[in-house]
Amino acid sequence: MLYEFLLPLQSQVSGFNIFRYISFRAAGAAITSILFCFIVAPMIIRWLQGMQIHQVVRAGTPDSHAGKGTTPTMGGIIILAAVSGSTLLWMRFDSRYVWLALVVTLLMGAIGFLDDYLKLRQKREGKVNEGLVERYKLAGQVTIGLALGWYIWQVPLNSLPGASTTLPFYKYMLVIPTIPLLYLPFVTFVMTGTSNAVNLTDGLDGLASGLMAIAMLTMAMFAYVMGRVDATDYLQIFYLRGAGELTVFCAAVFGASVGFLWYNAHPAQVFMGDTGSLALGGALGAVAILLKSEFLVLIVGGVFVAETVSVIIQRSVFKWRKARHGFEYAKAHRVFLRAPIHHHFELKGWPETQVVIRFWILGALCAFLALSTLKIR
Repeated sequence: MLYEFLLPLQSQVSGFNIFRYISFRAAGAAITSILFCFIVAPMIIRWLQGMQIHQVVRAGTPDSHAGKGTTPTMGGIIILAAVSGSTLLWMRFDSRYVWLALVVTLLMGAIGFLDDYLKLRQKREGKVNEGLVERYKLAGQVTIGLALGWYIWQVPLNSLPGASTTLPFYKYMLVIPTIPLLYLPFVTFVMTGTSNAVNLTDGLDGLASGLMAIAMLTMAMFAYVMGRVDATDYLQIFYLRGAGELTVFCAAVFGASVGFLWYNAHPAQVFMGDTGSLALGGALGAVAILLKSEFLVLIVGGVFVAETVSVIIQRSVFKWRKARHGFEYAKAHRVFLRAPIHHHFELKGWPETQVVIRFWILGALCAFLALSTLKIR
């Protein structure tokens, strides 16, 4: 919005020319998101408390989390508002990259909001807190993934083929011209995978929000580099015309994650709920898809991947052992003490804050490894 209104006035006020620079607008988006959270979050938290919108503690969560049942949830509303407001304020309105990422984020947030709302209603009615039926939630995520993949395939965002991707440490683009229909399930898998991975990780105070801040700051760097001709020529990587605007969006999500972390750090004053976790996961997946860096997100979000894999391993081995040896044997011989893996370390005796900070460190290491792929190709 500022770009559209102030840049045309540069002939009268030369200082407005600064809005031409993505780096300046990205910094503005990050600061705006953080300040928005600082100003608005206390009001929303008080409203959530007044409405008694409290956290529904997941089944299987360690006993140390029992006291969190009175903490307000659905704080993802704060994140969505901060991301939307700051992105619209600092983006270029002609950027399809940013519009697609923002719409996907809001749609994923809407699915999470419905899930949180149903959980709370079921809790008040004394029913089992299942929330949105799993197949309906998955159907919504798949629909969003298919819609995004179809749009990129049919209406390419630049001169490069829509149905294409890249591999880390490999400087050429992989094009799928003969079987583009494989691209749609591929994009859908990435979208559902990232959104659910962040959702599974959101189990400790500040864990998911801190890791998302690290991941989105990393993706902002990739978006900025891939959108510059000079940088891509120097690094000998592919150039995505217009993709640089995603830096603004990534910075807005980074700022919202940091601002929310102020209230979500231990002891948390508010939880993001599925409203926030699905939205943030959708944002990460959308940016990776738009930058044709779907495989790169496996490195950037390495901790998210580990959390998801731990759940898959735990459930698969449990079912296999249950079928062969019975329920009691399977229960006594689990791979992890509890999944996702952050709960495993809690039960090993690590304090919650120690688990969170160490996972943040691992997230930062994953980010540095991902950034190294810019030069090692």
